[in-house]
Amino acid sequence: MQLLEIQKLPTAENSAIHLHATDNVAVARVALAPDSVIRIEGETISVRDYVPAGHKVALQRIAAGEIVRRYGQNIGRAKVEIEPGQHLHTHNVGYQETEFDYRYPVGEVAFPPSPANVPTFMGFVREDGRVGTRNYIAVVAASNCAAHTSEMIAASFRGQVLPGNIDGVVAFPHGEGCGMSIGPDSEQLQRTLTGVLAHPNIAAAVIMGLGCEVNQIEHYLGPNAPKSTRLVGLTVQNSGGTSGAVAAARREILQLMEQVAGERRTEVSASKIVLGLNCGGSDSFSGITANPALGYTSDLLAAIGATAVLAETTEIFGAEHLLVERARNREVAEKLLGFVKGYKTYLNRFGGSFDDNPSPGNKAGGLTNILEKSLGAVAKAGTSTLTDAVAYAERIKTPGFVFMDTPGYDPVSLTGLAAGGCNVIAFTTGRGSAIGFPSVPVIKIASNSFTYDRMTENMDINAGRIADGEATVRQVGQEIFDEVLRVASGEKTKAEKLGHQEFVPWRIGPVM
Repeated sequence: MQLLEIQKLPTAENSAIHLHATDNVAVARVALAPDSVIRIEGETISVRDYVPAGHKVALQRIAAGEIVRRYGQNIGRAKVEIEPGQHLHTHNVGYQETEFDYRYPVGEVAFPPSPANVPTFMGFVREDGRVGTRNYIAVVAASNCAAHTSEMIAASFRGQVLPGNIDGVVAFPHGEGCGMSIGPDSEQLQRTLTGVLAHPNIAAAVIMGLGCEVNQIEHYLGPNAPKSTRLVGLTVQNSGGTSGAVAAARREILQLMEQVAGERRTEVSASKIVLGLNCGGSDSFSGITANPALGYTSDLLAAIGATAVLAETTEIFGAEHLLVERARNREVAEKLLGFVKGYKTYLNRFGGSFDDNPSPGNKAGGLTNILEKSLGAVAKAGTSTLTDAVAYAERIKTPGFVFMDTPGYDPVSLTGLAAGGCNVIAFTTGRGSAIGFPSVPVIKIASNSFTYDRMTENMDINAGRIADGEATVRQVGQEIFDEVLRVASGEKTKAEKLGHQEFVPWRIGPVM
């Protein structure tokens, strides 16, 4: 696909995008009217149906039961015979899980040596060597019973003049921490909250409990917890109630601010970037523009020893074979497949399917099923070696491309990435998801110019220029990389300016 030759004015040659030589479909760049014509690889096809922008049009006759191909991969089977020029979508393309003969890596792929010249950004260097892109005081609720109090504490600092090096006081309220099974569910919550408390973007923190919940604050303060002079524990019950807890927390936070008053941004290597990769409200253009551009960014980061973390297990299903081939060794490949298998077991408990994932908005944007969605989603991870696969909210420790096991549900996925240590997140969207995180800047990348123009207040970068013929994947990928460094140095994202602070831990167990 020669993107530089595409122009906004529709012609027979540029009205549809053919992504791979073996594809029997093309993607409508603009809405196609019946009896219009498109020209693909020298062949002229007469359009039979109305095909919305982003949707697929058949390039050849596809027999009932025959595989439909996009990205050179299987995205389903024709339910009925489909003629050239017909619209393909849920009405005539069926979903079928694909069985893969995985090509496991042989031997070990070494980590590449760090290049001599690495870009820099201005960040907060922490004692453990990680680097913060923000400097917040966190108020983390241990349970739902302390959620409102944590919000009141953070709200009490709004409008107050804070030390110049402090970005603010942010709350982490949530609905978990009690009425939950003790075991994997409570352990995952504790891992998530620990990751938030010890995050490089957090200068100091308060863990606020009610006092009698399952998730006791002693887990974060006791002899087995990491020692920190910048973490304080309080309970509502021992502070005299809600108002007493707010007053007590304010006193502690003011003291913590004095402790961190001397911290300043310093110039550090961009290898300290840990970029979370996420997508939400995807459309068919996501896999053509925003996700491949972010994939180019991911490769740039891997090349300098930084880290890019792909999430959303539900949105690699049907494309996991492509990631297995890129694993640095068989152990990493099997960890990745273990997460896919474990998620399938998780879904089966509730009679669910991976194909329940595409939302009505995804489908309106041209994505027919989870196979098509996943093949576009994994493009965010570029082409570099998969160096590790980690559990939800697990500390990210290796450079390069890493996978984290998370749901596709955006606020839960972002929470896992942040808790794992991502200090910036890049979020691609086709339909226009509006989301952020309390302590980690989230960069929004629109996959099409219509969404960017309609939601400029929310979007930081317009990758739709690729489909418009105004930029290449490489150019937008470099633009994202440059934006990551600016944001890491303190430039505010649109989500930050709007005050988005979504925080939702992943509940995997029963409600007791």
